[in-house]
Amino acid sequence: MKASMGQSQLFPSLKSFCNKVGGMCCHCGRPNKYMWLDAKLEGKLIEVKRSSGGHSNFKSINSIIMRFPQFKEELKNIRGVFDQYDEDSNGSIDLDELKKCIKKLQLHFSDAEIHDLFHSCDLDESQGIQFNEFIVLLCLIYLLKEPSSSDTTSTMGSSELEATFDTIIEVFLFLDKSGSGKLNQNDMIKALNEASPTERSPARITRTRFREMDWDKNGKISFREFLFAFIHWVGIDTDEEIPLTEGY
Repeated sequence: MKASMGQSQLFPSLKSFCNKVGGMCCHCGRPNKYMWLDAKLEGKLIEVKRSSGGHSNFKSINSIIMRFPQFKEELKNIRGVFDQYDEDSNGSIDLDELKKCIKKLQLHFSDAEIHDLFHSCDLDESQGIQFNEFIVLLCLIYLLKEPSSSDTTSTMGSSELEATFDTIIEVFLFLDKSGSGKLNQNDMIKALNEASPTERSPARITRTRFREMDWDKNGKISFREFLFAFIHWVGIDTDEEIPLTEGY
């Protein structure tokens, strides 16, 4: 597969997705209310990158794209977890249901942290987490959780789920060439052009796609922003649409 073919598969889908949800996330340039969360995620990502010694199983953007069908099937398996904690079966998980989920998983987060995690992923401010938002939320929780020294069992209830999240984190770290825990334009240009140095993506196109992912317009792509784009890239949103509310 040539680099341009892989990128053409990725970017039209990304543009459509960002046109739909970008307004929800940046809310007309309103300041990011969850800077502490993004900063903590950045710190965790830096730790993971350092512990890996810079090793990656991905060699190019194309090697990531080739895994999209597998990612989609693995992420769709989270539906069972979502249904388990959607106690009233209304198609979304409210804050109380999320607290019960975290308690059952024996994870330790304060009420304030759970509140911010919930609202940072509730894109349409419906006071409920839809399935695709739940995938992002679980991945954030997995990255933020503190490792247990006394228990070697899976803290997320599924070793397969943890392996999927580990691989998604690895995708982000492949794109994060600077190792800063966030993506910038230079990271994106370098990653997209690694596949074929003789067939480079025009800088103008890369800058445009970067701006589409940078919902809060701060010049960086956070792990949260990346996750919402990523699950759309692999095709989750073709089955689970983000509901649009009036005014967005």
